[in-house]
Amino acid sequence: MAMNATQIMLTNEDRTTLESWVRASTAQQRLVLRASIVLAAADGQQTKDIAVALDVRPATVSKWRTRYAEEGIVGLQDKPRSGRPASYGEDDEQRILQMLDSDPPSGYAQWTGPLLAEALGDVSVDYVWQVLRNCGISLQQSHSWCISTDPEFVPKAADIVGLYLAPPENAVVICVDEKPHIQALERAQGYIRLPNGRAITGFSHEYKRHGTTTLFAALEVATGLVTAGHYQRRRRREFLDFMNEVVSRHDPEAQLHVVLDNLSTHKPKNDRWLARHPNVHFHYTPTRASWLNQIEIWFSILSRQGLKNRSFQSTRQLRTAIDDFVEAYNQKAAPFEWKKATVHPTEPVNSYANLRK
Repeated sequence: MAMNATQIMLTNEDRTTLESWVRASTAQQRLVLRASIVLAAADGQQTKDIAVALDVRPATVSKWRTRYAEEGIVGLQDKPRSGRPASYGEDDEQRILQMLDSDPPSGYAQWTGPLLAEALGDVSVDYVWQVLRNCGISLQQSHSWCISTDPEFVPKAADIVGLYLAPPENAVVICVDEKPHIQALERAQGYIRLPNGRAITGFSHEYKRHGTTTLFAALEVATGLVTAGHYQRRRRREFLDFMNEVVSRHDPEAQLHVVLDNLSTHKPKNDRWLARHPNVHFHYTPTRASWLNQIEIWFSILSRQGLKNRSFQSTRQLRTAIDDFVEAYNQKAAPFEWKKATVHPTEPVNSYANLRK
């Protein structure tokens, strides 16, 4: 004698929830199936008909309609599965992180996964790598930082950020700095044919030096346009010569606000020059906070897009390449979108063990 199928009575709230599972494109397929079974059962369909329509066994249909009848929607979720208990805990994770704060074994420059596992003695290499991945730690990568200890960091930083976010009316904000000692390196380069027939481009690690040049650059914050000047040295004389070039490119009546770092050539002895240019105002970034100067962003772009992996047979060729890049860049120049209204002195994490606290 056949047993009667479990009757399903849905509340409006449960029906709405189950229908949303079926419609959602991101829902887990097993939940979509279970919701479809319960909805069909609530509409009075027989178990065998539901099984045929959903291409599952009748036992599967009976299981989930019974589970819903007994436990509601919660019953459609997977039950906790038994399995092997975790071999390690939070204490083991902290031990690994604390070990990273200590010196590696004698003779080694840095920790590796096997060295950490060997030093701890009771954890596997696989678990060490798992902890490092979860914490976002790469033992091969290194980071550098520069912490500003300027006692006037707050007012100086506020002054610079204020110029970016709310410049004075009808004023021009310009970021100026130097990139010294750019090397003209001649490399052997071209295309290399591999044994499999594939061609790749590359260059030899052997090179010949042809001298260096110093680049002075000014970035107009509102437009993103760049002005460049080439010099052999970066003394005060060269700096003021470049500033004369920058000033000459703007309306004599315009107020120019110039963002500079704390290099000695930018500092007090320029008072006589400033007296002759009352429309020019210097704003200095805090000590060791040159990252507040937007020209540093452009220098990075120049290095990656204009100079990286290139070969130069003379400093003249190098300067020409920089000028060509500046010309091409200015044709599509756009201002950097500065959004950060609050800045802080950069500080590194002082301990790996603090990552999880």
